[in-house]
Amino acid sequence: MTAQLNPRGDVAVLVPAGGSGVRLGPGAPKALRPLGGEPLLVHAVRRMAAAPSVRSIVVAAPAAELLAVRALLASVAPVTVVPGGATRQESVAAALAAVPAGPEIVLVHDAARALAPAALVESVAAAVRSGRDAVIPVLPVVDTVKEVSGDDLVLGTVDRATLRAVQTPQGFRRRVLVAAHAAAVDPLTDDAGLVEKLGVPVACVPGSEYALKITRPFDLSLAEHLLASADA
Repeated sequence: MTAQLNPRGDVAVLVPAGGSGVRLGPGAPKALRPLGGEPLLVHAVRRMAAAPSVRSIVVAAPAAELLAVRALLASVAPVTVVPGGATRQESVAAALAAVPAGPEIVLVHDAARALAPAALVESVAAAVRSGRDAVIPVLPVVDTVKEVSGDDLVLGTVDRATLRAVQTPQGFRRRVLVAAHAAAVDPLTDDAGLVEKLGVPVACVPGSEYALKITRPFDLSLAEHLLASADA
């Protein structure tokens, strides 16, 4: 039987959790690194499960860690755990194939964005529900951005007014995400990129400062601070 949260929910969340986390230093796969005494994956799943629209969550875990991940999440939320692939894209496709019948909105969320709030899930889902085929949460780029050459010479200054930093969860109509993965040829860093290749418009909603991506030791320290704050 497929794990289920809110039976009236219309959203399935896919969590690819197979990254090695090399930039965090040696240790367990990134999703299993501790944050505030619990693995990043536990924080991420708990927040996804707290969103009222979420009906099911599918986690794509490293094949060698399947039993450990199932045991880890058993007390957090009803979750389906499947073996991931060699790449993020393959892991998302594996999780997508395991989504049960019912949800027509699918969100893809990186376990590394462990503190993304449930409100962000609802915002993305609501935008898809309102008629968008694909929705991404974004933040304005606040730094000056330079285009540079291969030998580190500045070629020009990019107008940051039109730039946005992209976060997850990213939301899609299920049929659109299925089509995007079926048509995928070259690997891309996010699922919205695959959808763009289909010529499908991708809409933006405001992101959250809490949805930072934990990639380096500094990011982990910042997340520890946010987690300890009253608002986390």
